[in-house]
Amino acid sequence: MKILLVGLNHKTAPVEIRERLSFSAATLRSALTHFDANHTNAHLEHIREGVILSTCNRLEVYALVHNPEIATQAIIDFLSQSREIAPEQFVDYLYVYNTEEAVHHLMQVAAGLDSMVLGEPQILGQITTAYEAALAQRAAGTVMSKLFMAAIHAGKRARTETGISVNASSISSVAAGLAVELLGDLSRQQVLLIGAGEMGAIAVRALIKRGATDIVVANRTFKNAEQLAKAWDGKAITFQELPDALISADIVITSTGAPHTILNRRLLRPTTEARNGRPLFIIDIAVPRDVDPDVSELPNVYLHDIDDLQSQAEQNVRERESEIPMVEAIVQEESAKFTEWLSSLSAVATISALRKRAEILRQNELERLFNRLDLNEHDQELVKTMSHRLINKILHEPTIRLKKETSNGNGAIYTSVVRELFL
Repeated sequence: MKILLVGLNHKTAPVEIRERLSFSAATLRSALTHFDANHTNAHLEHIREGVILSTCNRLEVYALVHNPEIATQAIIDFLSQSREIAPEQFVDYLYVYNTEEAVHHLMQVAAGLDSMVLGEPQILGQITTAYEAALAQRAAGTVMSKLFMAAIHAGKRARTETGISVNASSISSVAAGLAVELLGDLSRQQVLLIGAGEMGAIAVRALIKRGATDIVVANRTFKNAEQLAKAWDGKAITFQELPDALISADIVITSTGAPHTILNRRLLRPTTEARNGRPLFIIDIAVPRDVDPDVSELPNVYLHDIDDLQSQAEQNVRERESEIPMVEAIVQEESAKFTEWLSSLSAVATISALRKRAEILRQNELERLFNRLDLNEHDQELVKTMSHRLINKILHEPTIRLKKETSNGNGAIYTSVVRELFL
């Protein structure tokens, strides 16, 4: 049996293809029933087990198969039919890996080495969810369970033993991290978002993940401010209410798209005087900038524009990249452990088949012998015992050798030779 991976990701396929091939939770459950070994789907009869990993950045089908070539085509046909897309529209974006390559790739994905954002933590949860879904639909058996548990273990090791996930690497995460560093517990801080653009909304969501609950949204179009504030159980205000809002806010995020600055030292000076020394953390992620750099001259005002955040994000990425060799060492170690286990599984199956074959021959020869000789029951038992011991002695050394070679990484070669010669 071999492990097959057929997939595509953000490196190989455009978003419109990834969208068409993605599975929702409901369609995934239905699709996984076709990977059940007892299922009678004609296209998947060569697949014994399977797991589908479907995220916004990748679609990967992992399967336990006899014939990788036949199974690859079966998976392509399955994806085409289940997602209603012609094969020629996506086959050129696919990568296909067999056994060692497939195992190593999954370990890399779990460790965050194959993500769009290096070391991002979400993928480990997505792998866990994919495995649990396959388990629930009886699509994942012994081998897939062992593989995905090993990958999850590798992912956890990568994040606890190295710094691959340490330090934010996106603008919004960097901004949120700086806010926590300066202000501490965000649950007691008020966040003021000026502008209703996507970048600003992402930054606010990053703050909410870190505990922020008091959100105020100001926008020139009040309806847009209301819509966004409602999503966060926050409050919407007009631009005319900004001076008062700036007095009560602790964190200000600006992302308006205005052609000129909307906050400057002259406007903020009365605000800072009314704040009685409370620090004001301003994150300007607009281009052109929303905040005049001269506000940094005001006491207790801390301004970070998008260049500051980008510089920090790039530095954090470089720090994560320095961890890649250590993460890859973990991936190699865990991949080798699983591959060794898989080889031992093959050796056990071969040994079992060899002994079964020998036992059939023994029983046939005993039957022929007893039909020719008039032996009493006692003598028959003596002959049976002798033949059983003879078979055990003949197979003992090959069994020990096969197990030894498997542990040395040569299991595939030796089991293949044994099957070729004796089975």
